[in-house]
Amino acid sequence: MGWDWQFYCNDTATQEAVAGCFGPGGKEQTYLQWMLSAWGWTLEVSIAALLLALVIGSLIGIIRTAPNRWLAGFGEAWTELFRNIPLLVQVFLWYYVLPEFVPALKNPAVKTALVICALGFFTSARIGEQVKAGILTLPRGQRYAGQALGMTLPQTYRYVLLPMAYRIVIPPLTSESMNIVKNSAVAFAVSIPELAQFAQQASEETSHFEEIFIPVTLLYFISAFAINRVAKFIEARVRIPGTVGAK
Repeated sequence: MGWDWQFYCNDTATQEAVAGCFGPGGKEQTYLQWMLSAWGWTLEVSIAALLLALVIGSLIGIIRTAPNRWLAGFGEAWTELFRNIPLLVQVFLWYYVLPEFVPALKNPAVKTALVICALGFFTSARIGEQVKAGILTLPRGQRYAGQALGMTLPQTYRYVLLPMAYRIVIPPLTSESMNIVKNSAVAFAVSIPELAQFAQQASEETSHFEEIFIPVTLLYFISAFAINRVAKFIEARVRIPGTVGAK
């Protein structure tokens, strides 16, 4: 196959080889440094979006099971809105359309946060559905028992329902956590310097398509697999006693 991996040690500006594959820093960098930097961006965007999705998704899941029909209706509307619009369209809406209505969002430093919001809100609708399913799986008697002990409804959710529901929905949450890493690739469409954007731009500059897309694919796999292993560890530690696989 005539693959040439040495280009990773070339300076991206001058195309000259750099000893040790690491340039002096700043704007001068090698393709290896560029790829590692892009991987860092992918992880940062994915983790921030995941944290946002977990917080909002949990709230949506809770209010969709609350006795207040207005709150439940809001949660239902949120889920249907963000679940039924393609992620790429949502990214474009947040990145290009929203700043036209809120000029302060045109600041370049804010643009990455907008992509994180798009990815986080999209995933929150899916997580909200899973948290809701986890809560509804529990016997009604657990809610009544908490209230019978004098707990308020928020306290019943916090101390009784949610700890059990989260244990039940860890497997689907693991899938969503892995998906958010893969879905972060849509950020290349708005020039966020993550892995997909690196792969597209670097391959055009160097014509080393195989040498670029194979490592990028492996980095996506490593990121998603690491999340899977961490989630599996957590699942084993918090599994409800008496269930299959519990220790």
